[in-house]
Amino acid sequence: MVDLRALPSIDELLQTTTAQTYVASYGRPLTLSASRFALDEVRKAYPKTGRVPEIPQLLSRVEQLLENWTELTLRPVINATGVILHTNLGRAPLSQAANEAIQAVSAGYSSLEYNLEKGERGSRLVHAEALLQRLTGAEAALVVNNNAAAVLLVLSALARRRRVLIARSQLVEIGGGFRVPDVMKQSGAKLVEVGTTNRVHLADYETALEEPAALVMLAHRSNFQIVGFTSEPLLAEISNAAHQAGVPVLDDLGSGSLLDTAAYGMAHEPTISESLAAGADLVCFSGDKLLGGPQAGIILGRRELLTKIKKYPLARAVRADKLCLAALTATLLHYLKDEALNQIPIWRMIATPLEKLQTRAAGWKDAINAGQVIHGESTVGGGSLPGETLPTALLALEIANPNRFLARLRQTPLPVIARITEDRVVLDPRTVLPEQDALLVAAVQEAFKEQPAD
Repeated sequence: MVDLRALPSIDELLQTTTAQTYVASYGRPLTLSASRFALDEVRKAYPKTGRVPEIPQLLSRVEQLLENWTELTLRPVINATGVILHTNLGRAPLSQAANEAIQAVSAGYSSLEYNLEKGERGSRLVHAEALLQRLTGAEAALVVNNNAAAVLLVLSALARRRRVLIARSQLVEIGGGFRVPDVMKQSGAKLVEVGTTNRVHLADYETALEEPAALVMLAHRSNFQIVGFTSEPLLAEISNAAHQAGVPVLDDLGSGSLLDTAAYGMAHEPTISESLAAGADLVCFSGDKLLGGPQAGIILGRRELLTKIKKYPLARAVRADKLCLAALTATLLHYLKDEALNQIPIWRMIATPLEKLQTRAAGWKDAINAGQVIHGESTVGGGSLPGETLPTALLALEIANPNRFLARLRQTPLPVIARITEDRVVLDPRTVLPEQDALLVAAVQEAFKEQPAD
C-alpha cells in the first residue's frame, strides 16, 4: 500500500506545465478548486483503495472536472422530430433579422428607455406597440415576458377580488402544470364557472352576468379538443352579452396567429384580428408560438384597459427585456412587409411543399448511403392546432438498437434530436433548417461509426 503522504500538494499540481494550460483556459480560481476536489477524492477513497494516483492521472481528473463544470447545458440542437413548435427544444427558431436585431442592441447600448428625438427618458413600452397596432387594428398593446404573465397581469390589474366568468370547458391545463384556475386564484380574481364541461349556452353567461363581474374570460383550447356532444356560443355572442352588462371580455388565445393556418392544409386557428373583430376587449397570446418570434406575452385591446394594466405594479415585474423587444419587433416587421412565409422559420416550415421535403430526405439518404424515404406526418406542436398534421417525407433508418442510436445522435457536437417510429429511427426534414443538412448528415454518419456491434 502506497503511503498517502505520496499525494502531491496543491502547489506541486499547479506548478506542472499541464496545470498551467488549465489555468490559461479556465482561470486560476477554478483550476485551484478542481485540483482540491481531485485531491480530496483520493483522500476519501484511500481507506478502501490504498491507492494514490500518479500526477498525470490526477491532472486528467482535474481536466475532467473543469470540462464538466464549464459545460453549457443550454446548447443549440438540430430538431429532426417533425414537431415545429417543440416546447422542449425552445419552440420557434428566430429569423435572421430577429437574430441580427438582438445582436445590434446587445453588443452595446440601446435606446431601450430613451427618447432620441427629445433627448430624455423614454418608455420601453413603445417599441412594439405601434407595429402591433398597425398589424391588428388594436387601440393599444403591451409586451411582457410570456403569455402566462400576460393573463396573470390582466386578471390582477382588472379583476382582483372581483368575479371573472369562464366556461367550465375552458378551465384548461397546459404544459408544465400551468392551470387557468390556479392563475385566476393567484391573481386574486374570483372564479365563476359557467355551463358544463361539454356544453355551454349563451344563457349560462347571461345568467351569470346578472351579478356584477369584472371580466368575462375565454381560454382557447390550443392543445386539446373536446368532441362529441358539445356546444359553445361564439365569441361575438358572448361579447355582445357581456357588453350589454357593461363587462369587458378577455380572450386568451394562447398561441394566436396573424396568418390563416387553414391556407396550409390545417384547421383554422383563430387569428388575433378575428378575436378583436368579434368584440374581445383584450386579447392575450404568445410571441414564440404561431407568431414565430421570441418568448413573450402580448396583450392587445382597448386603450383605457391597457392604460390601467400598464400602470399596475406587477407590470414592471413581468416586463420584456431589450433582447425580447428587439427580436419581437423584427418578427412583426416580417408580417408588416408581407414576408412572413419567406423569412419566419416556422412559417417556412409550415408552408414547405411535400416535394421539397422528399428531395431533402432523398439527399440525406444518398449522402449517408443508408435508410429509406417514407411517408410521414409533421405536427405544429407547442400547444397549437391539436391533432393537426402535415404530410412529410421521413428518412427511416433500420437500426438494431434504435434507442442507443438516438443517444449517440444526442452526443454529437451539434446534438440531433430524432424519434422512433415502428422500431425505426426517423428524421423529418420539415423541422431541420436547410443550412443544417450537412451537419445532420455528419452527425448520423458519426453515430453509425460509434454504433457498437450487437
